[in-house]
Amino acid sequence: MALTHFDDTGAAHMVDVSDKASTARIATAEGHVRMAPETLALIAEGRAGKGDVLGIARLAGIMGAKQTSGLIPLCHPLPITKVSVDLTTDASLPGVRISATVKTTGQTGVEMEALSAVSIAALTVYDMVKAADKAIGSMNLEAAVPCAGFSAELVDRAIHEHLLVAGHFEVAERFSAEA
Repeated sequence: MALTHFDDTGAAHMVDVSDKASTARIATAEGHVRMAPETLALIAEGRAGKGDVLGIARLAGIMGAKQTSGLIPLCHPLPITKVSVDLTTDASLPGVRISATVKTTGQTGVEMEALSAVSIAALTVYDMVKAADKAIGSMNLEAAVPCAGFSAELVDRAIHEHLLVAGHFEVAERFSAEA
């Protein structure tokens, strides 16, 4: 499989999407943060010392999606038309489940923006309750629904490339094994 974020010499470069048609794009990513049941109760009952954990993490996730091209070196800046971030407590984890959906009309997909939204929301949950739970930090992230109009294989390849370019070699290897 050819990696589009590398040229013939192996140097990283931004993919030229100028010849692609502008189409409606959507991507959804999911993840979760595991924590002690007592920490989850702090969140669910609104007793976290730093405030409304889920509300603040939701806003952070939205902001994260909007900043993706500034965080991931080869992502195109996109005119995002919709970002929704949902966080729910789940006693069976125990922890917080996070889902983000991002929409645009453009020449490239928004899977990285959805993944960024979930990542930033998860990191915000962690930051807001880490003082109460020193063992918090088991996080999971996955692309659940790729992009409208693209095959899952194409989206998986794009996510794998972005992970490689960003230097997340172990995550990229695990992602490829699971894809």
